[in-house]
Amino acid sequence: MIHTYTVTGMTCNGCKASVEKALQSIKQVTDVSVNLEQAEATIHCSQLIPIDQLQVALSDKFKIQDRQKTKHISAASGAINNQKSEWKQLFPLFLIFGYISAAAIILNYKPWDGSGVMLDFMGLFYIVFSFFKLLDLKWFPESFKMYDPLAKAIPGYGFVYPFIELALGMLFLTRVQLPLALIATIVILGVTTIGVTKTLLSKKTIQCACLGTALKLPMTKATFIENTIMLIMAVWMLLKIYN
Repeated sequence: MIHTYTVTGMTCNGCKASVEKALQSIKQVTDVSVNLEQAEATIHCSQLIPIDQLQVALSDKFKIQDRQKTKHISAASGAINNQKSEWKQLFPLFLIFGYISAAAIILNYKPWDGSGVMLDFMGLFYIVFSFFKLLDLKWFPESFKMYDPLAKAIPGYGFVYPFIELALGMLFLTRVQLPLALIATIVILGVTTIGVTKTLLSKKTIQCACLGTALKLPMTKATFIENTIMLIMAVWMLLKIYN
């Protein structure tokens, strides 16, 4: 028998390996294949296994459901409930953006300095976001390379990325080498935004690594918007410096 199930809670290849190992430990299971991007597990078994038995074998971090049942429940729940859930998941992101924006404005309120607001916003953005990535540096690269083209192509890029963000944040806050920091921002976030756009268009359900893996944020339009805001600021400031 071959059955396909939806498995939620997987964020990286480590999670994939953990799920495969747990399911293969069940006596009736002869083979397991897990698709991380599709959040699915295909199980070959000698007889039908109750869903409860499958769940017991897994860590509490993961939840397994019948794929057809999952699709039915998802369709029945409606767009309104899905939207509420998405906004609830993204609340930490919006809260952080609010704090960063408020801090940047306060630092440049008297006298008012619009350019200073943008530079401090970008600096604080990088510092805060690198902090969350460094909280779980072991698994961040695996999650990041699921959508970032450079992380997929260059081994080790995902590991050094939080440190690049930290360095850029310091450059913006100290106003040192601003042209270099702005150009690096345009290149790095430009590449990431391409990957985010492709992921959104493919309608894949994956975790956004913008705040590392400590906070479980879904890949949504909010991720695209946050990158776009930073890109617009970087381009604007670069043009202002050279004009």
